[in-house]
Amino acid sequence: MKKITDRLTAAIMTGMALIAPAYAQAGEGVKVEHLGINNTLVRVTGDKNFIILPIQESIDDAKIDVLVDGKVAETFYARLAQSKTDFTVPYDLSKYKGHNVILNIIANHGRQNIREAKDAVCWQVITLSDTFDTTNTEFKYRPYYHQSPEYGWMNDPNGMVYVNGTWHLFYQWNPYGSKWQNMTWGHATSTDLINWDHHGAAIVPDGLGSIFSGSCVIDRNNTAGFGKDAVIALYTSAAASQIQSLAYSNDNGATFTPYKGNPILTLESEARDPNMFWNDKTKEWNLILAHALDYEMLLFTSPNLKDWTLQSAFGKGLGCQDGVWECPDLFELPVDGTGKKKWALICNINPGGPFGGSATQYFIGDFDGKKFVADTDANGNVPTKWMDFGKDHYATVSWSDTPANRRTVIGWMSNWQYAADVPTTQFRSANTLPRECELFSQPDGQIYLASVPSPELNALRGKVVASSGKKTLSNKAANFSLPSEKNAACEIVADVDAKNASEVTFTISNPKGNKYVMTYNVKQHTISCDRRQSGIVDFSENFPAVTVAPTFEQNGKINLRIFLDSSSVELFTNNGKSVQTNLVFPDEPYTTFSVSSNGKAILDNLKIYAAK
Repeated sequence: MKKITDRLTAAIMTGMALIAPAYAQAGEGVKVEHLGINNTLVRVTGDKNFIILPIQESIDDAKIDVLVDGKVAETFYARLAQSKTDFTVPYDLSKYKGHNVILNIIANHGRQNIREAKDAVCWQVITLSDTFDTTNTEFKYRPYYHQSPEYGWMNDPNGMVYVNGTWHLFYQWNPYGSKWQNMTWGHATSTDLINWDHHGAAIVPDGLGSIFSGSCVIDRNNTAGFGKDAVIALYTSAAASQIQSLAYSNDNGATFTPYKGNPILTLESEARDPNMFWNDKTKEWNLILAHALDYEMLLFTSPNLKDWTLQSAFGKGLGCQDGVWECPDLFELPVDGTGKKKWALICNINPGGPFGGSATQYFIGDFDGKKFVADTDANGNVPTKWMDFGKDHYATVSWSDTPANRRTVIGWMSNWQYAADVPTTQFRSANTLPRECELFSQPDGQIYLASVPSPELNALRGKVVASSGKKTLSNKAANFSLPSEKNAACEIVADVDAKNASEVTFTISNPKGNKYVMTYNVKQHTISCDRRQSGIVDFSENFPAVTVAPTFEQNGKINLRIFLDSSSVELFTNNGKSVQTNLVFPDEPYTTFSVSSNGKAILDNLKIYAAK
């Protein structure tokens, strides 16, 4: 008894609390109990749909175990606010109504004592709510016509499938912050590839790990046994290892049920991002899987989407080998004007892009259902080819089961060099505009992949705010006004005949001195994009950049389609044969489009369409 009394006296003298937990004030419906410097319990005492978590981006993640009736139902990570709240995120409690819910939080934030732990901002403002406001708070840089998450971090698009008139887009999503973590399949749908409805989480982390990228198909013949026309998803479960898992949907992709026999495919080394398709010639399923750290792709076959046989590998020593290989795709297309067909193998790579960081390379060749063989150049080498020469085009993959055998793709519009540092917080990242893949041949004997803006994008065109017929260009710039509404979101189209000039320069600018400069070098048959003075560029030393792409022309004539949104410029040259996608963060919206030339050039058919 004396020892216990002495310990209590010592505790009182030192301010410690051994006989009761330390409580902190919080919002209505929650009770906060501090168990120590780094461990806190948050009891849910109210009956609401969400617990609202305050987030501070600059600190480390806290680990949060969700205890439901004393058992761990879920674990996620969030940067709980310590000194300020940057934004809030919701955790959905509705699925646990009628149960006892406690958040067991481990936050190693370098606190020295219990007082510092109790003073963290998050404990004072954490609260319950029946709703969560997703109204856009970042009008300056939130895209007007590009798909982006309502809130939180987004990277790779994946699992895209077209079902009964609806385009389903799944994507890598962190619902609890604007940096990479808690990888989940977010879900959005569209009937026109422009307007997107958000549906929250489709596939969530489980005992096998986080949910990394993958693909979806419609199993029209019930080969997997989950029902005719079931939507089947394959994805990477990522924890200590990366393994492949399956989920199925019997409601046209609205909800998914993980397969009880997961994982369905394991290897002795890291592999991810399964992309599957039905091969009508061989009457079986094919799967291409990124053997990431071995810089190659693995090719499998299956009769039922569950049992896979490795047939071959492609890529050792070929193409760009400067970064991990990820997010593959494989499809067949006709070669424009030849009557022949070839296969395109998409290989996203990080780092190693032509201008630093992540990018999308591709290979053209032949595929017999088991082995892919790439075309070679005149010297017998497999050339490296890039799908987009901008800095901000990655993880590009296509929709399955598309109408009229379209090969429609979309990519993540960012770069791993600085994706977590761009000047937005409510959301991080958008996707590129949807594009149609086509193959075309060139005088060098090579076949290349074009990315043409999807035809649905014509519906974006609103009123014409500026136009011009044939106009002779000179060193003195011809200026045209951009739309004043919607942060100047617009589409610019133009034809240029520059065979008697050395350069033609196209500039998007504003009165603040911000400018995005595109220069057509006639003799070198290239077009460059310079964003070094485009606005805010100092958040990363890798952001200021000049990108350069071939124009794939020989006659000094080009046509341009430029899609300008609040924080991006997508340049399509010569019907998508040359593409550059780059982010921009102007201090204020751009106001002017200017064209000038070094030597005589003709501008024709210029139109600037305000975005609807």
